[in-house]
Amino acid sequence: MNTLRARIILLLAVAIIAVVGIASFVALLLLREPSPTRTIEPFARQIRLIADLVENGIGPVDNPGRAGDFKLSLVPAPGTPDARGSALLGEAMSATGPSLPVLVTRLSRDMPPTLSVQIDPKRWLWLPMPDLPVPQGVPVAFAGWMLLLVLGAIGIAALAADRVIRPLALLEGTIGRIGPDGTLPELPETGTAEMKTTARALNRLSTRLRAAMESRMRLVAAAGHDLRTPMTRMRLRAEFLPEEEREAWLRDLDELDRIADSAIRLVREEVEGGDAEPLRLDRLVDTVCTELAEQALPVTLLRTAPVSVKAGPLALKRALRNLVINAATHGKGAEVALEVLQVEGGGEARITITDHGPGIPPDLMAQVFEPFFRVDPARRQTVPGAGLGLAIAKEIVDRTGGRIEIANRLAGGLIQTVTLPVKDVAAR
Repeated sequence: MNTLRARIILLLAVAIIAVVGIASFVALLLLREPSPTRTIEPFARQIRLIADLVENGIGPVDNPGRAGDFKLSLVPAPGTPDARGSALLGEAMSATGPSLPVLVTRLSRDMPPTLSVQIDPKRWLWLPMPDLPVPQGVPVAFAGWMLLLVLGAIGIAALAADRVIRPLALLEGTIGRIGPDGTLPELPETGTAEMKTTARALNRLSTRLRAAMESRMRLVAAAGHDLRTPMTRMRLRAEFLPEEEREAWLRDLDELDRIADSAIRLVREEVEGGDAEPLRLDRLVDTVCTELAEQALPVTLLRTAPVSVKAGPLALKRALRNLVINAATHGKGAEVALEVLQVEGGGEARITITDHGPGIPPDLMAQVFEPFFRVDPARRQTVPGAGLGLAIAKEIVDRTGGRIEIANRLAGGLIQTVTLPVKDVAAR
């Protein structure tokens, strides 16, 4: 019941059921047929009157007579006793005066019942009678009516809710299909006026977003390209400086070069991305760890599991390299492990990269994926990098459909966790 659709359906269904249910209940009270006892009471009074007349006007028992359709007999009328009819008539007779023994019998289903009334110990009065009203089961019928009402109200409410929230559903579906470049897919401007207006607004927003992303890419690329010329001239001039000053100038220029390259690479990852294809993640992790270990970085591969994922090989390799280098340079060594987990809806490949460094202060943990973030700005001169490694890695992993989580370890250091959806579990 947390969705808007469910709440609208519930509201409309309750409103319809309440209004129609109250109206049906009032109509039932006003239009319901009287109970069988109340219907039979006038008939019971007539029977009592006829019995009194017959008792006072008919001859002796040994000469049974006939007065119209009434008949006197020494025994009740033959046939199958009707216990329900006899009970109802008995109650009605008791309600209208002194009780008289009565018996309702029926010779067959096709024939009307016959009423026998004992007017004295030796005589029975036979009277033809209509069929007694049979209760129609009003509570059961009303329950069935309410059940049909509930089902119909839910169906009507569902249709109404669908029309009401259709523009919202369009928004939700469109947002879920946002591409890696942050732009929205083109939507057909059809349907109701609300749907057309919503689709038109989303298409305009998509066009503006695409233009903004392309403009940013061109701006950063142009800035990075234009920086090359003055940086080259500065390098040439630095060669004529005294040796003690030349080293400082060259370090600053190298840092500017790294910042420009990293900024261009980050924007390129956001805008262009790469073609995803099936690849063996365990082999990629092994390659990354081996290459970095050959570069004299303290990297240890603990374990791997054979698994395939769908991603851009070069982009994912760049992301993993950034994370492992981050742990190796800032965390006094990186320990890497790959495992496969079974979760609801499929499997996940989880890469954990742990180190034994100082960790990150909790108040800065929310900023780790921001561009140019450094825990200690003073380390900019001693540790190579532009502070864009984590931002680039997050962009790549997010586009692949995975996620990155970074947390401090209880024993000290950081644990970086990369989780990717599994394409299939491969054989070694």
